[in-house]
Amino acid sequence: MSANNAEKHLEKILFVDDEESILAIACEFFRQKGYEVVTAKNGLEAIDMLKENTIDCCITDINMPEMDGLELAEHIAADDNTIPIIMMTGYPSLDHTIRTMKNGVVDFLIKPVNLNQMEMCVRRVFNQRRLFVENLLLKKEVESKKTLERLNKELVVKVDEVKTLNKILSNFTSMGTTSDVFKRLVDLTIEITRSDDARFYVINEDVKSPFEVARSAGDREQNSDQKVVNIPLDSTKTSEEKKFDQLIMEIASDEIPLLITNNNGAQGCPADMCSIIMVPLKIRDKVFGVLVSAIKENDERYTEKDLYYLSFMSQNAANAIENLALYENIYENLFATLYAFVNAIEARDRYTRHHSSRVTQISIMIGKALGCTSEEIDILNFSGHLHDIGKIGIRDDILLKNGRLTKQEFKKIKEHPVIGANIVKQMGLWEKERQVIRWHHECYDGSGYPDGLTKDEIPLLARIMTLADVYDAITSDRTYRKEMPEGRALQIIQEGSGTKFDPEIVDTFLELYHEGKFAPITGSNPDGQKIYTSA
Repeated sequence: MSANNAEKHLEKILFVDDEESILAIACEFFRQKGYEVVTAKNGLEAIDMLKENTIDCCITDINMPEMDGLELAEHIAADDNTIPIIMMTGYPSLDHTIRTMKNGVVDFLIKPVNLNQMEMCVRRVFNQRRLFVENLLLKKEVESKKTLERLNKELVVKVDEVKTLNKILSNFTSMGTTSDVFKRLVDLTIEITRSDDARFYVINEDVKSPFEVARSAGDREQNSDQKVVNIPLDSTKTSEEKKFDQLIMEIASDEIPLLITNNNGAQGCPADMCSIIMVPLKIRDKVFGVLVSAIKENDERYTEKDLYYLSFMSQNAANAIENLALYENIYENLFATLYAFVNAIEARDRYTRHHSSRVTQISIMIGKALGCTSEEIDILNFSGHLHDIGKIGIRDDILLKNGRLTKQEFKKIKEHPVIGANIVKQMGLWEKERQVIRWHHECYDGSGYPDGLTKDEIPLLARIMTLADVYDAITSDRTYRKEMPEGRALQIIQEGSGTKFDPEIVDTFLELYHEGKFAPITGSNPDGQKIYTSA
């Protein structure tokens, strides 16, 4: 044995012989070779040494007083059959050999024994023992894999016991809208995993932080003071909240579920979450969102079973969403989810609250007057509500600035049509709606953004929305100015005919306005914000 190996682990040998000279010589020889050595004069002393020491190998004589080597081998084999035994004797016989081999003796040495020969025997025994230990570890690894397989089988059996998987399948296949799917996802998380809090966050590469669209709380959480949760603006989030957002984004990027059985504060997890599971939800091989569940202030902890349940449930939710998007009414399926983005944007600025709804109303009235088809009206309805969805990717300090924007800030604002179009594009659906969202700031004369399109290069529905968007913007209060009088607003629309706006659309809008089709009503909602209704 090398000195380096000895430093790592001094293998301990128990020498048992009634001849003290042999013990002394053997001890000195093997200690110099880097082994730890303990001795006993007979079997009884050896048994005491075994109680006090962890022995890696026993070398014993056969003929000894009080308890001979054969009896000692039987005792060792009965107590710990992993200790290899080397037997020495000056009077070999077939009977002795047979008896020793039955009791776990791995080698048999004839006295007088050459020390070098004895060391070679010991080395061989230890090599065999190491292989034995490695086989045990391999066996444990195989057993561990078998345990996981058994766990999966137990989970399948659990379907009949608690009807969990059947509940998942039946509930998600009967969902009518994606908002129902997300709500059911978090509700089921609470039901089947003993969670205190479950949330679903939508993830998108154009949005710098996850956006919560559904939440459910367990009984303990509902009874706590934390039942009502306000989603903070990015600019007001604590460092802990920002770290948690980053962790969610990393799970989405890695596309691998995360199980934290005991949270010690690492990886950006909030301190009040004792145990956490995060599962990415993929639609068409792209991560669409992340399900986050947590146990708070409780002795219970998540297990692999819980991770399996939530992974299975998230996959079924993803399948349900995809089926809804592919085979049912697209508008009803994903609109509620995307509209949550718009609500979040408008909630950040009370001056623009309900702006998207008003733009939609105005656009639809103009579209109907121009003879748009029912399909085109549906497109206006969808894209109108979502035309500013890209603003969720604009920083608060720019979006909510109380004053005129700098050139650099305005450049960032001008990115929102592209961001919004990309959000919709990633659904793989609604190409016409995506075009309206992308081009609702294009101008008839080519001076708009983001692509500088002119005249008929801009889709008709986008040209309609451009006018509706400008009209509502200039007749509404903003952080940096008060609303303009109606007369001045109409003048701006007229002056923009042929430059900013399509002349035909301007004429149609003015006709509708003078006919009283736009009846602004204020004070009719809790916010006191203006809404429109056709007269």
